[in-house]
Amino acid sequence: MGPVLHGRPLPLTPAGSVEINHAASLLESEEGGAVFLFGMATWCFGPDDIVGRRLAAVQLVETGAATPSQVAACFGVDFETVRRWRKAFSDKGAEGLVPQKLGPRRAHKLTGEKRAEIARLQGEGLGLRAIARAVGLDPGTVRRGLPVVSPGASQGTAFGEALEPLARPAPRDADRALARGGLLSGAEPVICPGASLPSAGALLVLPALSATGLLEAFEAVFSTGRAAFYSIRSLVLGVVFCLLLGEARAEGLTRLDPTDLGRLLGLDRAPEVKTMRRRLEELAALGRSDELLGRLGATHLEAARDACGLFYVDGHVRAYHGTARLPKAHLARARLAAPAEVDTWICDHNGEGVLCWNSEPGASLTGELEIAAGEIRRLVGDEARPTICFDRGGYSPRLFADLVQAGFHLLTYAKAPLTDEPPSAFAAHELTDDLGRRQTYLLADRRVQLSYKHAKKTKVFSCRQVTRLDERTGHQTHILTTRTDLSAPEVAYAMFSRWRQENFFRYLRHNLGLDALDSYAKDQDDLARSVPNPKKKDAAKNVRAAKAALLTAQAEVTRETLEQGSASIEGIEQAHEALADAKAAQRAVPARVALGELYPDAMRLSPERKRLHDAIRMATYNATTALCRLLAPHYRRAEDEGRTLLLEALRSPADLAVINDELHVRINALSAPRRSRAIAGLCAELNATETLYPGTKLRLVFAVKGF
Repeated sequence: MGPVLHGRPLPLTPAGSVEINHAASLLESEEGGAVFLFGMATWCFGPDDIVGRRLAAVQLVETGAATPSQVAACFGVDFETVRRWRKAFSDKGAEGLVPQKLGPRRAHKLTGEKRAEIARLQGEGLGLRAIARAVGLDPGTVRRGLPVVSPGASQGTAFGEALEPLARPAPRDADRALARGGLLSGAEPVICPGASLPSAGALLVLPALSATGLLEAFEAVFSTGRAAFYSIRSLVLGVVFCLLLGEARAEGLTRLDPTDLGRLLGLDRAPEVKTMRRRLEELAALGRSDELLGRLGATHLEAARDACGLFYVDGHVRAYHGTARLPKAHLARARLAAPAEVDTWICDHNGEGVLCWNSEPGASLTGELEIAAGEIRRLVGDEARPTICFDRGGYSPRLFADLVQAGFHLLTYAKAPLTDEPPSAFAAHELTDDLGRRQTYLLADRRVQLSYKHAKKTKVFSCRQVTRLDERTGHQTHILTTRTDLSAPEVAYAMFSRWRQENFFRYLRHNLGLDALDSYAKDQDDLARSVPNPKKKDAAKNVRAAKAALLTAQAEVTRETLEQGSASIEGIEQAHEALADAKAAQRAVPARVALGELYPDAMRLSPERKRLHDAIRMATYNATTALCRLLAPHYRRAEDEGRTLLLEALRSPADLAVINDELHVRINALSAPRRSRAIAGLCAELNATETLYPGTKLRLVFAVKGF
């Protein structure tokens, strides 16, 4: 066997160059410039060779190596200029690229002072356009004035020192040995500087994740002091980064490069699947998920108090496809009953998660709303009077009265039977919603009285009913509320915004593994729990059969009487006796029995580890939602493409460098300049938070290469 050669992959673009696309790059300095294709110099020009520079730009387009827009963005000109260069070259050749204005040159804009200022601003992490605005030059001129770095530095790096492409973290064997000896309860993060590190853009989530309090809550609740190489912080961040990189289950660690994920954690490699499972099972065994979620809910309330005047409450059914005997629940998406677990979630007005818990089998939404009211009261305090919004599954005038008595407002749909409003009762209303959109409704508004039984007495609950008319279909939607301070369109918009919670479920289900099993652990169900007796259904079937036999016997006697003038009624008497026996047997069968009498092997999925994962999923969703809100002012199509753009940035390569007490993260330019500019604007917003990388004193500074 021959010798094994160890080496690092060479970059396709030389150090200090600006990427035009995946194949081409431009390197410019005081000594001139060159265009590289797949790492090979293809066109060169001197420092004052204007024609040569333009010719290189034209040839890039003419040979199909780059598009006009890519060339324009890299060469610091607009699209129309590139078009004029191409036409001039087509008409007159290289002579057509000679500048028309000849004469004495003006003083060079890139003076020594300007270059020093550009270098200083670049070292502070400012992007190309921000530097251009600060020094009063155009971006193309500033690009030519960027400091030239030594070979091996990253493309367009602003760090002033060489960065190794795809640098590998130093092995942490000593820390692992200390952990095995019981002398280390968590390896400290050590940042690995490097260029073009895969998925390093995921660090963008850290400022928003810090606002959720996820890491602090886990460390406060599960501070066991256990000797281990991977700290609780590393485990939680590992799950978060897996979610952002498209792997919602623990098995996803096998599909991610452990070194790439380890860099994000400040370690030499990420934990293996078996390590992640074992450690999370140990945390789940402590049974502290309630405390964890309570801390997260309280932190969310402090950070988003404006959105916590209204809470959406609904259940989510997680279907089970294993072999254990689990209780059944109605799966609305499949329109059938199947083995499943049901979770109840509380979301704020923006549709962001606040709390969740595992519901008991057979629990109704009305019962879960009573629990939700207690949890919300614990979060908001005794003085607040929030609104609870829920679907018609929670319709109960008696519950409405209890909620109002407990100091809550309610918002829900009315339940059949319904009485439609006359057409004359409707009037047009307009509303500008919280997203700046114009909403138009046809609404009727009046008071209604709902009766209910309590302690064998009939009582009446009075509330407001806002009815919306759909002009196209004629359908009327009836909304009940106790809010009298809101206008009719505000009531309608708040009710219809309940779909934000449905979108929350949908996004978590499709992207963050909400329906994932997470753990195979099971607990025995409560065998003393009362359940419907299936024998009661069989007894009712026998009664129906006896009634059918009686009708048949009566019909036979009638037929014989008509044909023969007389008939024996013995068959009818026997049918009556059989019916009486069937009814007696039905009464003798209890309507409900203990679960253990029917299914002694009944099981429930252990909820603890699932709830730990759901807490991380909820915080990750809230963090990315906050990033989307910050991104919106910088991206016109943020409402439709914001999350797609954010995921592109989070999964992009980036350069990492530690400068003094700052961790600089420079993300590769994205698929289009407008998308890169939007993420650059987001970076500026995040830099203002002055967030520290978890477990260190390094302040995070984000930027996008070339912007």
